[in-house]
Amino acid sequence: MNTYMLAFIQGWEWVIILLAVLLLFGAKKLPELAKGLGKGIREFKKASSEISYEMDRESERQDYEREQARHEKEEKADSSEAKPAKAEVEETKDSSESKA
Repeated sequence: MNTYMLAFIQGWEWVIILLAVLLLFGAKKLPELAKGLGKGIREFKKASSEISYEMDRESERQDYEREQARHEKEEKADSSEAKPAKAEVEETKDSSESKA
């Protein structure tokens, strides 16, 4: 049954549907069915919120790891640039000492 059909159900049709449900399940079973339906809906909402929370946490963890990797890469690049400069200074010292 699609949702367009439900849009055309009006007052008396709902009354007939409710009477049919009442006859099928009885007045004593309806509150139990409603309670079970409510518990089911609560469990579904809880599970879906837990899943979205876990997905958000995983996304944040991946973002953090990417950021850490980028920082490490920048530090390595900075340290590799600093080493040749240091080596050049030592070479300059060695050449000035050998001249003296």
